[in-house]
Amino acid sequence: MQVLKTQKALKSAISTLKSRKGLGLVPTMGALHQGHIALVERALVQNDAVVVSIFVNPTQFNNAEDLKKYPKTLEADISLLKEASEDITVFAPSVEEIYQTDISSRKYEFNGLEKVMEGAFREGHFDGVGTIVETLLRIVEPDRAYFGEKDFQQLQIIKKLVKTKEIPVEIIGCPIVREPNGLAMSSRNERLPKSLRKEAAFIYKTLKTAKKRFGTESAKSVTDWVKKQFKGHKHLKLEYIQITDAETLTPVKRKKGKTKYRAFVAVYAADVRLIDNIALN
Repeated sequence: MQVLKTQKALKSAISTLKSRKGLGLVPTMGALHQGHIALVERALVQNDAVVVSIFVNPTQFNNAEDLKKYPKTLEADISLLKEASEDITVFAPSVEEIYQTDISSRKYEFNGLEKVMEGAFREGHFDGVGTIVETLLRIVEPDRAYFGEKDFQQLQIIKKLVKTKEIPVEIIGCPIVREPNGLAMSSRNERLPKSLRKEAAFIYKTLKTAKKRFGTESAKSVTDWVKKQFKGHKHLKLEYIQITDAETLTPVKRKKGKTKYRAFVAVYAADVRLIDNIALN
């Protein structure tokens, strides 16, 4: 396994990695867990060579304290990746290597995909995401790049990004990987006290019931019900619940027969912000 710190070293390595079956990229911010490993394993199956980037991107944090607290566990991340395969190239650049002296985002338009949910509550977040993803795609030039559906809004935005920028890469979304109690795996889960991590299973439990109710009730009725459930919970604070068209992320007013819908939530467990979503039909 190679662990490379510079674009020059990575490009040199990639020149020997390109192969008939293709090159896969799994972009991460480190603090790896089995959700990341699921992405890596899929990339290994579909490509002869795989690059995993580990980079905590400062421009997608709108909260400086959140950036400061984000776990950085490079040695543990490398050990976990080695368990999956030694045939992985790790790209772990410094902030200076990516941004030089200008740590700022480019500005993007994503046809409104960036203005709802996470975009509404985290100003500038998707400009930061777009900046680092476009940068990594242009450095690595992969045939395929892999992203988890836990960040489903981000996934749709990245698909729009590569289409708009005409970047020749296939974006592959992979199912959410959950802890045994149903909590969506996230690097942020490590910041939860054990008792609160157990209680956070309530998030997915509520989403599953919302899915059942959506079969016979209106979107408004379901969102009102979800809000009521969280109001009754002592330790979890709902930031938003949104039911949208899965493709356009447009909030639904009235259900249409052939449209796919998805429910999204953001929840605070103490000072840890958790997101989750579920396909409704």
